[in-house]
Amino acid sequence: MLASTWGFLKRHKRKFIFAGAFVGGVYLLGKYAQKKIRDIQEREAAEYIAQARRQFHFESNQRTCNMTVLSMLPTLRDAIIQHLNSESLTALLKNKPPNKLEIWEDLKIISFTRSIVAVYSTCMLVVLLRVQLNIIGGYIYLDNSALSKNGMTPLVPPEVQEQYLSSIQHFLGDGLNELMTAVKQAVQNVLGGISLKQSISLLELEQHVNQIREQVEQRGRSGTAESNGNKSTLSSYMMPDEESTLSAQACGLTEKDVGTIKLLNETRDMLESPDFYIVLNTCLNRGFSRLFDNMAEFFRPTQQDPGQSITTDSLSNVSLPLAKVIPIVNGQINSICSDTPSQFVQDLLMIEQVKEFSANVYEAFSAPQQLQK
Repeated sequence: MLASTWGFLKRHKRKFIFAGAFVGGVYLLGKYAQKKIRDIQEREAAEYIAQARRQFHFESNQRTCNMTVLSMLPTLRDAIIQHLNSESLTALLKNKPPNKLEIWEDLKIISFTRSIVAVYSTCMLVVLLRVQLNIIGGYIYLDNSALSKNGMTPLVPPEVQEQYLSSIQHFLGDGLNELMTAVKQAVQNVLGGISLKQSISLLELEQHVNQIREQVEQRGRSGTAESNGNKSTLSSYMMPDEESTLSAQACGLTEKDVGTIKLLNETRDMLESPDFYIVLNTCLNRGFSRLFDNMAEFFRPTQQDPGQSITTDSLSNVSLPLAKVIPIVNGQINSICSDTPSQFVQDLLMIEQVKEFSANVYEAFSAPQQLQK
């Protein structure tokens, strides 16, 4: 029995060797496959966790953007009212001065200027803060992520963050003053020759405002008309000239200054991009549309039911003397720059293009490639 078994094994020895090698290979291959699958699963899990953490940080950053916009609106409103003070003119008119007509003309220009400036500046504030806070938010994400925990110096130390974010003061100061000057000149050009007694419909008023917008948006900070394709001339009101920033380098820059200048240059590139122009223009169109919606209630036909919708025909049929339109326009700044969540600001914050643009900016500056720059 043993002899026959041994003979069988000797005759089929090669087959047994090949079978053993095959089984061993399958076993090792299985182990290798299991290891590879486990590595892939672990990598996918790590990527999912990183993406979820990134998404959470982005959403938190957008809430910060919204809160920052709302917190800065009172400052913006006060700055506009201080420079375009229609209340002092209204007080003078109550005393029935001899130059009453002259004061009314001034009030006309001031009232339209400050409401139009309020729309422009609120839209600019929304989009500018979206750019700034998503640029710095992307860098902060990288600083806080495992990618940068290897002894590297933070990309945006707190002192650089503070200096960079303080650049918004240019927009609230010199930039806003220059914007008000440009808008006031355009208002004077378009409305200066219209009599206070002339009746005007809401549609006609919208046409006049569109003419004012065209003049403002086609002018550079030099005050001359210029054609620059998709580049928004309005972006120049939001940030100081690059030349003025670079001139400071002659005075000797600290490491903090170099980091801040890098952020400012990246921000300037964003503000001069075609995408920014499209988003800002979308905000402006929505903002001015909301402005006219607010004023439409004052142009409702007297016989019309308050609950009935306002048609285009009714808006063109109802006209008011310009002198009666001025107080309506003058009061719009309080709803536009309201520090409580107004419909005007909510409309701007919920625009889909604004959300997509914000996501693209954050994506660009939170990418690992930024660590290599």
